[in-house]
Amino acid sequence: MAAAAPGNGRASAPRLLLLFLVPLLWAPAAVRAGPDEDLSHRNKEPPAPAQQLQPQPVAVQGPEPARVEDPYGVAVGGTVGHCLCTGLAVIGGRMIAQKISVRTVTIIGGIVFLAFAFSALFISPDSGF
Repeated sequence: MAAAAPGNGRASAPRLLLLFLVPLLWAPAAVRAGPDEDLSHRNKEPPAPAQQLQPQPVAVQGPEPARVEDPYGVAVGGTVGHCLCTGLAVIGGRMIAQKISVRTVTIIGGIVFLAFAFSALFISPDSGF
């Protein structure tokens, strides 16, 4: 198969990659914020004056456990966990597919979809579920 010539309507892989990555560089601060940054300052009420603040009792239960921040461990653990869960889902899906027909799965999925749609008529988004 011949390589795509420039200008024939097909985008190359590096061009598609740039198409998705460049907007991330100009993303607003809310997208790029770290987990410790507070971005909800616009929606908060002003803080109470110092005279109204009451000290809260502190429960002493011993030393706080050391907080380990290991980005490589998080990345490896997350990858291994996702691989295990995906593998189990594939194996479980294959076992279920041998027992139930595609038609039955489709009917059950449709019934569940309609049940959730029907429940949305009676449960408001603000109910706290």
